[in-house]
Amino acid sequence: MDVQTNEYAEGRTFDFLKEDAIDPSLLETFSYHGPKQRVCYKMTEFSAVCPFSGLPDYGIVWVKYVPQDVLVELKSLKYYFQTFRNVGIFQEAVTARIFNDLHTLLKPQSLIIKTRYNTRGGIDTTCVIRSEEQES
Repeated sequence: MDVQTNEYAEGRTFDFLKEDAIDPSLLETFSYHGPKQRVCYKMTEFSAVCPFSGLPDYGIVWVKYVPQDVLVELKSLKYYFQTFRNVGIFQEAVTARIFNDLHTLLKPQSLIIKTRYNTRGGIDTTCVIRSEEQES
């Protein structure tokens, strides 16, 4: 299956963009100088497009991290999440992309990205990536 084209999305009614439309340059940070703490954000209005069906996927994204030197600015995080809206990308790849982009930006002591998608075809999908489980 060639996921670089959308020709195989049977019954597709929506055009969708390629992954390069995701824009991590929208993310901004500001300095953090304080005690060690876990910062948690929850985005309940996340959406992207399933590249197999061409239909929208809706879900929740959790970002949990222990900052090193910077925090992500929340409005910029919202704008970043919005760039996924019309992108054809598999659910697992969304989780990996957010993890990679935020890990590169924040260089946190630890980072957890969790996505949970609305039920599709009777199947619930939850994806989790934890920095401590990644190889150095």
